[in-house]
Amino acid sequence: MKSIVLAAGKGKRLQSEKFNSPKVLREANGRALLSYVLDNINFIPQEDTVIVVGYKREMVIEKTVGDYKFATQEEQLGTGHAVASAREFFEDYDGSVLVLYGDMPMLKRETYASMVKQHEESGADCTILTAISESPLAYGRIIRENGKIVNIIEQKDCTPEQAAIRELNVGVYVFDSKALFENLSKLKNDNAQGEYYLTDVPKLLIEDGKKVEAYTIGDTCEIYGVNTIEDLEFCEKHL
Repeated sequence: MKSIVLAAGKGKRLQSEKFNSPKVLREANGRALLSYVLDNINFIPQEDTVIVVGYKREMVIEKTVGDYKFATQEEQLGTGHAVASAREFFEDYDGSVLVLYGDMPMLKRETYASMVKQHEESGADCTILTAISESPLAYGRIIRENGKIVNIIEQKDCTPEQAAIRELNVGVYVFDSKALFENLSKLKNDNAQGEYYLTDVPKLLIEDGKKVEAYTIGDTCEIYGVNTIEDLEFCEKHL
């Protein structure tokens, strides 16, 4: 299988400009966030991993040792747009693709591997990593009817009732590659952020009658991304 690591962010709330560093190269315990992430998906060959870069991309490319491929997101137009930037590497590929973030150093290798295993065995077109949390974290909410996933709502677009839902969309997915890229071209940006959400791809698949499953975890410590100085301190402590 292959993977796409989203690593184009600036890290404004992390004060990354002050440190002259893109977000994914900020360090936790003396080691780049991206380094932890790449280690945790090392069951996928480096040459089959595409890293989407943007802000200070030359630094990310220079600091990332290995046979990784790089795609450039010229403008920050959302997660869906970021994944679409890697399209050229998947033109002739028909298999599974893990999509993840370069700023989530605490997600364990075992979690990624188990999620991929479930996806392959279930024959799903998309598997979503979800987590059950009692904390009102800034993640999208999983909407279910009769146990089946019917929608995902970004936190900024949630009604108060939806915001009370405790099953969170972590933002990590395994897709059938063909289904992913076919649907990326259908995305619209009519939402609170004016961005192209990767979250909308599973919605399109559901509408099309495709099989969308969840791989659910309970250890919510794993799902923290690094967006602020406080997040970085939290990750350092737990790592």
